[in-house]
Amino acid sequence: MMEVLSEEASGEQCVKENEEEGEKNTSPDTEEDMENTTHADILDIFEEGLAHLVQDPLLCDLPIQVTLEEINSQIALEYGQAMTVRVLKADGEIMPIVVVQDATVLDLKKAVRRFVELKQQREGSVRHINWRYVWRTYNLVFQGEKLEDDRVRIKDYGIRNRDEVTFMKRLKKK
Repeated sequence: MMEVLSEEASGEQCVKENEEEGEKNTSPDTEEDMENTTHADILDIFEEGLAHLVQDPLLCDLPIQVTLEEINSQIALEYGQAMTVRVLKADGEIMPIVVVQDATVLDLKKAVRRFVELKQQREGSVRHINWRYVWRTYNLVFQGEKLEDDRVRIKDYGIRNRDEVTFMKRLKKK
């Protein structure tokens, strides 16, 4: 069973693993070295650690440029504390959105926003999306029922793990 370690403890563990494997340890050894280390160097060390972490079978589905939020979501999925909701867009693209078990519609909307923003960032796109406009213009629909009340839990709509929710344009009221 996997234990979640604090950043300091996990950092020490990575250093020990690197030393055991005979790899070169690139992290600063003393406080003086730490003060002389630039922000870019620290980011490089962090990215190397993340790349090593993503090689774990539990986390192998994650992209190389993974965020801590994505790692936590994947771990929560494995322990049954979260679920994946598949959001189907009009163009046929399916977005796998991870939310906690007792998430509300608002939590699902925030997760969709985060997914789209991360995807754009990874693709190098700089397009700004007005999310207030998006949620005024589109609905999330599950089995013909609109998810309109942001405070209602998605479980109360009958949404379970791996269920499909459709991203659908609202009809104009006359």
